[in-house]
Parts: sequence; C-alpha cells; structure tokens
Amino acid sequence: MPPESQVKLEIQAERLRQVDLEGFSALRVLVAGDFMLDEYLWGKVDRISPEAPVAVVEVERETRTLGGAGNVVSNLAALGWAGLASVAMNNGNVDDDVADHFDEHDTFGGFDEDALFVVGSPVTHFAGTAIWYLFSAEKGDDPGRQRAVTMLSALTITSAVTGGLKLIRDNDQPDGQGWAWPSGHTSSSVAVASVLHEFYGLKVGLPAYAVAGLVAWRMMDDGDHWASDVVFGATLGWVVGHTVARRHAGLEIAGFEVLPYYGSRETPAVGINLARKF
Repeated sequence: MPPESQVKLEIQAERLRQVDLEGFSALRVLVAGDFMLDEYLWGKVDRISPEAPVAVVEVERETRTLGGAGNVVSNLAALGWAGLASVAMNNGNVDDDVADHFDEHDTFGGFDEDALFVVGSPVTHFAGTAIWYLFSAEKGDDPGRQRAVTMLSALTITSAVTGGLKLIRDNDQPDGQGWAWPSGHTSSSVAVASVLHEFYGLKVGLPAYAVAGLVAWRMMDDGDHWASDVVFGATLGWVVGHTVARRHAGLEIAGFEVLPYYGSRETPAVGINLARKF
C-alpha cells in the first residue's frame, strides 16, 4: 500500500475511534413502513406439475415472522438491547468478573481449544461454503447451490459489519490483543447456525447453535474476548443469518451476483466471484 494511502487510512480509523458509542443509547429511531407477517413454506421439489410448468412443493414445515418495517424494528431492537448490554457489561464489573472466572477455571486446553478456534473461524466458514457450492454445482443440485450462495451472503455481511465495528471500537481483548468488540468467531458461527436453522429447522439448527455456543465459550475461556464482545457478536450473527436466509436471495453488488471462488486443484484458493449475465 502506498504511504499516502496508509496515512489516509490511519486518519479515517482515528476519526472512527472518536465516535461516542455510548451516546447512541440516547438516540431515537423512527421506522416508517408497513408492518407485515411473512409466512414461509419450506419443502422439497421432486417433480413438475403435468398441468403447467410449475414446481410441485412437498411442504415440510411453515414459519412465520415479522416482515416489512416490523422486521426492521425487530432487528434494530435486538441489536440495540445487545449494544446496551455490551456497554453496561464493559463499563461495569461484568466483563472483568467473567474474565477473572475463566482465569481461575480453565475449561479448554490443547487440542480442544485449537479445534474450536478453527471450527469457529470465519475463514473456515467461507471455505466450507465454497466446498458446499462446488459439490452442489458438480451434482447439479441447484437448491443446494442457491443455499450455499445464501450462506455466502450471510457470512459476507456478518464479516463486513463485524470488521467495521472492530475498526470503530478498537478496544483491547483480555489478553492484550486489539480489535475485541464484537467477537468475529462468535458472530460468524451464530450466523452459520441461524442460516442452517432457517433452511433445515431445529434438527440441524440446535446442534449448530450448540457448536456456536462452544465457540463463544472458548473465546472467553482463552482470553480472546470479553463477555460483552460475545453477547453482541452472537446477536449480530443471529440477526444477519435469519434475515438473509429468509430472503433466500443471492447477494448482488452493482448488479453482479456474488458467487464462491474455490480456485482449482493446481492453485487452491477461497474467495468470491462477481458474475453477471448479459
């Protein structure tokens, strides 16, 4: 990176750090729009109707949730309460007390600790999504491919928001490292669990949430994050994961569809492709 660009980035980061996050608690937000109740039918398609070119869906379950402005209010309320809880925990004794507890009572160690760190890593989640997309594409499983793209969308949004908040807050972790709030491992793990919950119900969602909980516990246990980092990270992942999965639409940037990039056998890599049909 050129020196002038580095200086400009540091100036922008310093301005972001000067933002008074605690002052946001006094703000009031007005959401204008229609309150709706969205109903989703989840199932599988095995055949096309003989009477018309329409897919016949075998409905397996139904879900209902707030839609329109109601969904925005619900998400804002969840993030707002989680933000207030994070501020209270950080300004009070909760974060210090939890950190002291884990200093005295170490839960994980050795292989378990390292394994959970890898399992909860956003890099692992992006790589797993790329493999999911690749296998679905090779098998001609279009629903699976679309779900992989939806997972990619949720992970991309979660990582972008988490990274931006870390840059703004820029506080230290219990172990002295920087960029503590919110926990990226926790937000990404909960986002994955939330998407799986929407797609496959609690039979897959509950185990995924359990793994995400272990990841969050591990991040506090090893001194990588404060409890407040984990609380907001989990809420952020929940909101993004459920919201994106309910829309079940591919992420687009400037009209380009965002697709996983998994390289080749000769040059393996994980990233994103921007594709557009003309």
